[in-house]
Amino acid sequence: MITVTEVTATAGALKRLSDEGVSIWLDDLSRKRIESGNLAELVDTRNVVGVTTNPSIFQAAIGSGEGYEEQLADLAVRRVTVDEAVRMMTTADVRAAADILRPVHEATGGRDGRVSIEVDPRLAHRTEATIAEARQLAWLVDRANVMIKIPATQAGLPAITEVIGQGISVNVTLIFSLERYREVMAAYLAGLEKARAAGIDLATIHSVASFFVSRVDSEIDKRLTAVGTDEALALKGRAALANARLAYEAYEDVFSSDRWTALAAAGATEQRPLWASTGVKDPSYKDTLYVDELVAPGTVNTMPEATLNATADHGDIHGDTVTGGYAEARADLDAVERLGISYDVVVKQLEDEGVAKFEVAWQDLLDAVAKSLSSKGVDGE
Repeated sequence: MITVTEVTATAGALKRLSDEGVSIWLDDLSRKRIESGNLAELVDTRNVVGVTTNPSIFQAAIGSGEGYEEQLADLAVRRVTVDEAVRMMTTADVRAAADILRPVHEATGGRDGRVSIEVDPRLAHRTEATIAEARQLAWLVDRANVMIKIPATQAGLPAITEVIGQGISVNVTLIFSLERYREVMAAYLAGLEKARAAGIDLATIHSVASFFVSRVDSEIDKRLTAVGTDEALALKGRAALANARLAYEAYEDVFSSDRWTALAAAGATEQRPLWASTGVKDPSYKDTLYVDELVAPGTVNTMPEATLNATADHGDIHGDTVTGGYAEARADLDAVERLGISYDVVVKQLEDEGVAKFEVAWQDLLDAVAKSLSSKGVDGE
């Protein structure tokens, strides 16, 4: 647990980050974190104002079995399917987290205090099934501060529009490319227009667009190392920040357009950029790189706990580190491209891998739950 002394010594960087207009969300959730009081403690002491989950997070939490034994036993007795068991456990965790964050949600007018849960990753390329799953998850969690995560695949774009159009708040995930990000923002605006036509109060709909960061460096750095020239090696660790900064430039462009102005006049809220995958993968980089260098008003940074603690301990928060860097960012990506590393190829690969990784994690979770149900003497299938 975090002591009072630790809070006094380390709260500064996180408070400065919040004061700069960055909402700090925790990229993790588990039954143990909820029931031990740890999540509430992070809200109270670490400026955490939201929670994100994904299939990998639930696989790690539920796969361990810790805290889920009683519910698993009840589900086994009822002879539920493995898929139903997983959804009952994950939505229970999200519902409990949403209750913990309800005061933040109310205090911020719905802007923060959000908890995200992802549609089944196996549906990433099926539009209608994604829409149906999103509606089901919103109904199962039944909390005003839930956000349904929909991947930014080609099939996900019309699903985003339809789900937003039905008044459901959405966290769009697995965004890697600037072109896809613009398509995501357009899908959000189209959804708001559908909601307005249906008479839904636009002020009740919130959204974030999860733009992934560290994975871009991981892939492009690998390719730069293979090129091996001094010019290539000097570009390592620059592409992800450049990509994210240009995403913020696109956000500023879209949310100053006439189309947006009309929706804002009807009560709509901006779809905020959310920096995802902010845990540093390369140990030679500062562990708070993707926090310190992506400070901009109106953004969300969702951090694994290790990054949250590192930021509290030695984060260097010194004002806006995004909006003045568009020309340099563009130059960095252009330099990478000139070395024969295709931006389009990399971001397409990352999207495909992102979906595949979540599918694997989800299947591992299903397998672990099936084994747990079977061990209790009842076949969950």
